[in-house]
Amino acid sequence: MNMLQKIVAAKKIEVAERKMLYPVGLLERSINFDTPVVSLKKYIKRPDKSGIIAEIKRQSPSKGIINKYVSVEKTSIGYMQAGASALSVLTDNLFFGGDNNDLKIARKYNYCPVLRKEFIVDEYQIIEARSLGADAILLIASILSKKEVASFTALAHSLKMEVLFEVHSKDEILNLDVDVDIIGVNNRDLNSFQTNTENSLALIKSIPTGVVKISESGISDPQTAFMLRKEGFDGFLIGEQFMRHSRPEEACASFIRQLNALA
Repeated sequence: MNMLQKIVAAKKIEVAERKMLYPVGLLERSINFDTPVVSLKKYIKRPDKSGIIAEIKRQSPSKGIINKYVSVEKTSIGYMQAGASALSVLTDNLFFGGDNNDLKIARKYNYCPVLRKEFIVDEYQIIEARSLGADAILLIASILSKKEVASFTALAHSLKMEVLFEVHSKDEILNLDVDVDIIGVNNRDLNSFQTNTENSLALIKSIPTGVVKISESGISDPQTAFMLRKEGFDGFLIGEQFMRHSRPEEACASFIRQLNALA
């Protein structure tokens, strides 16, 4: 069993437990459940923003501890002040050290799109995302069937949330037969956890026109982001590059200043 399979297996057990502890009826009574959502795809395309989805990520299976004691409040506010287009909050605890409360905090202190970065394997997690204050969810092609992608996307849209559909291969793009809002090319192979930004360049022409396109993972310098933008990407999801600094928001601000200087 590879790491991705381990994560999915653990996630299914976790979701079953959460369903018993926090039934859907309870989630639907959350203060966040009926609040207005903010469009992630619109913020990515805004000319006054950087296109960067800045991530809060404490650890990962491949890198171990990255920034265990990060202040979600300070970092999320700082990311937005730096010019990030949106926030991504990892909520998986077992493998990434995240927490649902991290997303609640990010939502409380920011009026901007917030993406719930999670390994979604059940409709329950989509309802849960809305109750936490998420504006968008991540669906990962490699762990879902076509039927699941279709039903999960429909549910997210019914709750007014947008969908970032993550792919790693051309086949995963070609098998997509529903209207997702954003396609993200993951430069990290979720089986080996190795990264290569060339993957984004290899897949850009396979993404349907008119769909907002982002490149995810392994973007460590503004020059790479600038090159990817020239090739047609609208935005970038960046986490580790910022989070390995003691003040992630300052690293984000420096990155955006350098990226703007290249334009």
